[in-house]
Amino acid sequence: MNKLKSHTRTRAQESTQAIERLYITMRHLFNRGFYKPMGISGESLRESLLTLRPEIYGSIKEDKIELQGLLYVMDRLPYGIEECRFINLTSDEGYKNSHFEPIIPLKRRRNCYRIDEEQMNIEITRGRSEIYDILTHLTFLFIESHKIMRQVVIDESGGVIRDWKKLEQAVLKKGKLTKEEREVTLTHTANFLGRTFEEVNSIYPFFSNKKNEDRFLSIIYFLGKIAIEEVVEENQRIITFSPVLRERLGHHIHGERWAYRIKQTLQQNNLLERPIHIISANMHSVMNSLYAPKALASEFSKKKPVEVFEALSNPLNGKLRDKVIKTALESGMVFIPDESGTNIDVQIIDTSKVENDAYINWPAEIETDKKPILIVMDYAFGEQAYETMDELLKPYTDEKNQRFFMNIASVSIMGKAGILEGGKGDIMIPSAHVFEGTADNYPFKNKLKKSHFQDDNIKVCTGSMITVLGTSLQNRDVLKFFHNSTWNVIGLEMEGAHYQKAIQAASKIRRSISPKVKVRYAYYASDNPLETGSTLASGGLGTSGVKPTYLITEKMLKQILEIPKN
Repeated sequence: MNKLKSHTRTRAQESTQAIERLYITMRHLFNRGFYKPMGISGESLRESLLTLRPEIYGSIKEDKIELQGLLYVMDRLPYGIEECRFINLTSDEGYKNSHFEPIIPLKRRRNCYRIDEEQMNIEITRGRSEIYDILTHLTFLFIESHKIMRQVVIDESGGVIRDWKKLEQAVLKKGKLTKEEREVTLTHTANFLGRTFEEVNSIYPFFSNKKNEDRFLSIIYFLGKIAIEEVVEENQRIITFSPVLRERLGHHIHGERWAYRIKQTLQQNNLLERPIHIISANMHSVMNSLYAPKALASEFSKKKPVEVFEALSNPLNGKLRDKVIKTALESGMVFIPDESGTNIDVQIIDTSKVENDAYINWPAEIETDKKPILIVMDYAFGEQAYETMDELLKPYTDEKNQRFFMNIASVSIMGKAGILEGGKGDIMIPSAHVFEGTADNYPFKNKLKKSHFQDDNIKVCTGSMITVLGTSLQNRDVLKFFHNSTWNVIGLEMEGAHYQKAIQAASKIRRSISPKVKVRYAYYASDNPLETGSTLASGGLGTSGVKPTYLITEKMLKQILEIPKN
């Protein structure tokens, strides 16, 4: 038993050291300005990732190709990146005003531009976490590409196996493949991927899109092709960081623009001196909770609220959502689409104009200037949470050089997180955020409690949350250590410590907001990285996320919209 414990602890330590090496290496390469990911300069990144073996990347250390991990990565990288030898990470440098069409990955809000056949530019506007995210995914992608190369190249001159030639013929063929041609090609491809026909055939449609139904085959081909050219022709891939990005990173340029526009909008609508409650959530749950009962009165009379919210979450029900948005914009909501580069949209809601008996039941004598203003901000990404919250909580200096300290009454954070002692759709109520890889710990008094959910027939757990440097680096041994040790960690996410750092700095050091500001944190589980088949790579929540999302929103709003005290 003691030997087993010792082995587990050693494996956790190895993984922790691998994470530290990854980030030290990434910062070094960023400062250097460029590197060759499959060359000597990228060796440390590759070795660290292979030592860590994150759960999302599945069989990264085996000879067979990791299909679920590949799908996860390709959903978060720009279309066509597998064809590019040169990848340039830039700041917002004016490409939106050029002829280049922005390419936005399916599951990451970032602008990318295909400069030519060989080069992809990726705009970084969300801080270091975004760079870590991209470099980790690219390292995985290139490791997989060399696995393909090793399986198909049979001699030093670049001679390849018959299966590879059949794939090449299919990918370079003009026009669509027939079903028979596709299945023949998948059979050949499965042979050198180390996967069964059933495995490649079942995942194949998840890669398809309107541009290319046979995208899976194209991805495999170009990953292998460029890897072959790297080895045979020594024509290596290169990742560069633009001088402007290196100069701007960490200066809060985008966050400052973003926060200024919010405060300017508050001033223009005479809302700057009202009690303000900041909510970091999505762009639908608060709006739907407050406005859907009025906008969709007939639907609510026939169905349970959760059924209506599920219908609103269905991408096919655009007309229902349009009704809610129309009602909201006519009843106190101002929408601020992002123009700063943060990719964080904002809703400002004047609750004095909201009609909703479930949440608002104030006596007639309550003055308008005591009725709360809600600032609902879309999800931040990693360290970007500190940048945006830090800038938002600073005093506002307007165009006339007048300075205003905002009356921030509370900050509420709702998000998705990985859970360590439950399953998808469960709720986590944290008491502290522990920042992975540092000595920074942020205990706080959470105004949300487990007892608030006791009548809701949903599993709720409480304890510490670990703020990780990147979800793509989830490692089972490290997570088991945090969960089983006295840290009592119940889940992991990417923004909590960054938000709390900004709140504590503003309330206890800068004194730009009240030291009595209330905080609320609650997360619903998107995955369980300790369970095989339940990681982020296994797919999204679907409608199972609707109930916890709206339950958390309900508890937050009921506290925020209590009768204002004199």
